[in-house]
Amino acid sequence: MALPNKVKKLLSQAEQLSDYRDCSSYFYKWLQNEFSKQPVSNLINARAEFIDRLLIKLFHDYDLAHESDLALIAVGGYGRGELHPYSDIDFMLLVSEQPSEAVCEKIGQFVTMLWDLNLEIGHSVRTIEQALEQKREDVTFATSLLESRLIFGNHIEFEKLKNHLIDSPIWRSDEFFLAKVQEQNLRHRKCHGTAYNLEPNIKENPGGLRDLQTIIWVAKKHFRAETLQELINHGYLTHEEYQELLECLENLWNIRFALHLAAGRSENRLLFDHQPHAAEILGFGSDGKASVERMMKRLFRIMSRVRELNQMLLSYFEQSILPGAGELPVIELDRNFERIGHQIRVKNPSVFFRRDQLFVLFEHIADNPEITHIYPSTIRTMRQVRRRLLGDLQDYAACREAFLRLIKHPNGMGRAFTLMHKHGIIAAYLPQWRNIFGQMQFDLFHAYTVDEHTHKLINNIYKYFDKSKVSEFPLCSEIVTRMDKPELLYLAGIFHDIAKGRGGDHSELGSVDAIAFAKLHRFPSSDGKLISWLVANHLLMSVTAQRKDINDPDVIKDFASKVKNERQLDYLYCLTLADIRATNDNLWNDWKNTLLRELYLHTQRALRLGLENPMDQRDQIRDKKQQAKQRLLNHGCNEDQIDLIWSRFKANYFTAFSEQQISWHTEHLLNCEDLSLPSVTVSDTAMHGGTQVFAYSPYSGSLFSRLVSVIGSKKAQIQHAQVLTTKDGYVLFSFVILEVNGDPIASNRAQGIKRALELAISDPKKKIRIKKNRSQRFKDFNIKPKIVLRPHARKDRSLIEIQAVDIPGLLTKIAEVFQAHLLHIHAARITTVGERAEDFFVVSNNEYQALTDEEQAKIHQALRKKLNAETE
Repeated sequence: MALPNKVKKLLSQAEQLSDYRDCSSYFYKWLQNEFSKQPVSNLINARAEFIDRLLIKLFHDYDLAHESDLALIAVGGYGRGELHPYSDIDFMLLVSEQPSEAVCEKIGQFVTMLWDLNLEIGHSVRTIEQALEQKREDVTFATSLLESRLIFGNHIEFEKLKNHLIDSPIWRSDEFFLAKVQEQNLRHRKCHGTAYNLEPNIKENPGGLRDLQTIIWVAKKHFRAETLQELINHGYLTHEEYQELLECLENLWNIRFALHLAAGRSENRLLFDHQPHAAEILGFGSDGKASVERMMKRLFRIMSRVRELNQMLLSYFEQSILPGAGELPVIELDRNFERIGHQIRVKNPSVFFRRDQLFVLFEHIADNPEITHIYPSTIRTMRQVRRRLLGDLQDYAACREAFLRLIKHPNGMGRAFTLMHKHGIIAAYLPQWRNIFGQMQFDLFHAYTVDEHTHKLINNIYKYFDKSKVSEFPLCSEIVTRMDKPELLYLAGIFHDIAKGRGGDHSELGSVDAIAFAKLHRFPSSDGKLISWLVANHLLMSVTAQRKDINDPDVIKDFASKVKNERQLDYLYCLTLADIRATNDNLWNDWKNTLLRELYLHTQRALRLGLENPMDQRDQIRDKKQQAKQRLLNHGCNEDQIDLIWSRFKANYFTAFSEQQISWHTEHLLNCEDLSLPSVTVSDTAMHGGTQVFAYSPYSGSLFSRLVSVIGSKKAQIQHAQVLTTKDGYVLFSFVILEVNGDPIASNRAQGIKRALELAISDPKKKIRIKKNRSQRFKDFNIKPKIVLRPHARKDRSLIEIQAVDIPGLLTKIAEVFQAHLLHIHAARITTVGERAEDFFVVSNNEYQALTDEEQAKIHQALRKKLNAETE
């Protein structure tokens, strides 16, 4: 595309730095204005042309144009003539011999001018010999030379370089192919093997621009093809696939171009910060979350297509380029399928006219663990079948039978399911899956698209049956051995989030879908009801474990009454564990594992006792005391002293803590010389999944604030907190803390935290500083704190519930408000779910009474003001 005449005129007349800046500023404004009016390919070509003209003009300005042996060569993306608004400008100055000092000085002035214009450049000065030597050592540099283009200067030297690149034995086709495949595999591993994390890199992620460019680079090297279209003549691309690649390329270019405009710099990762602005620039709307989700669904679907085409074409290339790749022995699997090395191939493409044979292909993959991939010609045939489907694969009775065989197969939900997901067969089978394919969740909790999250969940369930994974999933591995129908667990996993993005309660909508699926596939009524119940209640166990006191018999009784029986408890526990672990790589830790395990065991016991005969709270307290006392007696403690300490504690203390914690607290207090003085202990090793902190002190309204501030200042995360008062006016604080990465606190750090807590109690006037290091990633989510005040079961207490983003110092801010309003904290439950905090406080006013309506209004307003200021 031709540049605007005004740009050309401004550039030709430029003399001073300010002139060049004015010209660049006008050009960038033109780019932005034209983005919505013409194809993006025109604009990225236009920027390359603008940079060409700019470099040539500066070449003349600095008297480099008269150097006869100097060639200015564009390499990399710039060499292809493709430059996004803020893309790096890579060029090489090719010389026949090392330049003189005078020429070097001119080159230095030329480069400095480019820096002064705020251009991101990558440049080098090389002879042909130096360029070839660098090519020998660096495949990335060799790749950039493949796309070199003469901008200005000595065309003879440039032609010599091009001839050397073609004729040189350095990086033969097979070596280059293997190096680029290895480079791609490494790049994919860095992205955790998925294109579907929610802040994808448009260039580097699987299915991104690099995957497209890898195809082009290999084609250029081996086939000496300058364009993708030439691959049609070589028999590697169909016309339809060529058009599809062009469409994907244009879409990725559009998104990358908009990302550059939104970021105002060279940026390839579509960060949350930039997603709303980029979506608006691309025309997806300005309605925040909905606009972003529309844009991201488009992007993820494009990346899926690119990744599939990339795999197919590289497999074709491998057969042509690598010696012996096409000469592997053929092993017949049945009359329609055969295995070649680690790949499965259909013998005759017409086999898929019988649609159930698609699933037979995956049954063979389940039967043969040595099969890891699908042969490229078979991928092509499957793609054609997908495009020609007039309905859903589940419409065919034979497909339903084959699908059920696969889901019941011991290995059916392993690699076979992964490849079905990857190649769009699950989406072709289940219409609801197509709705969640590429569906992102614009929050700080989920790290993957809905379909990829579900795929990871299924993969987690599959691991339960793997004997080598018993140490990773001990209780689940034990439970699944007694499951009569594991396929019901898999189906619950497939449907648990399948209704997301439709509006309404996805659990309820998904349970209806599950019932319909069960009826269509002729499941017994009881099986359909179990799948549906699991989908409807798949959040029940995690919510109960993380938000309620699972040591409270009433909580267990209520949960057990909803679960109803041990069979449903087993299925729900296995589904919940797989769900949480598939949500976010940073979400799972030993603390959450312990909570779920204890809830499972408490509920199992309640169900075995019978809901009509629930365990009485007094029986629970008696049992805990007996077990804790036996631990203490075994450690040589005195029984009378134990009873004396326990006589000061209220009944709620013994329901709130396990016998292990009770004995640990008691042993600490028994070792204190003077129980009238405050004391602190921190566990050296993990207990109940985290590092335990126990503090004992005379009551002080400001103490909670000081303790949480100290823990925050030590860069530890509070996962759980309890505040209980004794009969004689003392207060007990219990915290479960973890490192930022979810690990228990290291023993040397634990002692430092203990000393800091002791100092905070003993010196109330000492200031505690928390370094604010709040990530900007929160600002675009517009997650406003939710604050609810309601009556408590005790008439002289009030309950405050706060849900907010878990920003650094959140608890300190809350405690400061409580302290300013002279509130007494009688109990607290602190819960962190991903990057969301859900905190509950039982409080009273300064007269130890429930909050009045006026006090509630003032505290609500103060909390909202304080917390909103932190999230803006």
